[in-house]
Amino acid sequence: MNRVTMLLSALLLAGTMASAKTLVTVNGKPITQQEVDQELMQATQGRFNQVPADRQALFRKQVLKQLIGKELIYDNAKKTGITKSVEYQKEYKKLETRMKKELAIQVWQKKLLDSIKVSNKELKDYYKKNIDEFKERESVHARHILVKTEAKAKKIIAELKSLHGDKLKEKFIELAKKDSTGPSASHGGDLGYFAKGQMVPAFNDKVFSMKKGTITLEPVKTQFGYHVIYLEDKKPSMTRKFDEVKGFIEQRLKMEKFKEAMKKKMQELQKQATIK
Repeated sequence: MNRVTMLLSALLLAGTMASAKTLVTVNGKPITQQEVDQELMQATQGRFNQVPADRQALFRKQVLKQLIGKELIYDNAKKTGITKSVEYQKEYKKLETRMKKELAIQVWQKKLLDSIKVSNKELKDYYKKNIDEFKERESVHARHILVKTEAKAKKIIAELKSLHGDKLKEKFIELAKKDSTGPSASHGGDLGYFAKGQMVPAFNDKVFSMKKGTITLEPVKTQFGYHVIYLEDKKPSMTRKFDEVKGFIEQRLKMEKFKEAMKKKMQELQKQATIK
């Protein structure tokens, strides 16, 4: 992803964030879900959704920890006089100049992007020609408890197998928080929705053969350890309707047109400029 595309991705992301849920506060300064999501999108060059479901929670936790660390250091820098030092002021003035330039570039790019229009006919034509893009594979919403030994996994299964319905789910979440060694433990072992092929083979094969609201009655062994799985939901394969993906298609076509417009504009500006 080039620099221009990264800037526009950040602008689009910021524009689509409807809420700024506060996750933690550091000495009174809130750190929001929006800030974490923006960091994740930048770190993965806009591809965070392609990160395996079982690693997303870990990444979110790591980014939140980094943001907390930055706030702690910045707060201490203010208290110890760093922000008033000659060295800081000198560097800040340099940064301020660069930031003004970057901001002007971003606003210029956004203005160009906002001027680009996509007709309803273009949207429908894209949908029809690329229908396979909107076909979703069968997916499941699962939780798991990851432990080091088979004996421990069997002990957990013994505690759960007589339960059903809400009681089973509640107990599973309780044990996941208490016993699981996986990064999703604090979320009750929640792995969210994922499609076939996103998990390691042994885990994938088992979870997609399960019935909704049940657990594995035998531990599932992978290179990570032994898993006890709870299947929370299952969605069949489907093709998303035009109205559901219209906004996504519009953004994609706008970005394609934007790149072409940028290319032409840059050629015009280079012809007009004196570059030695």
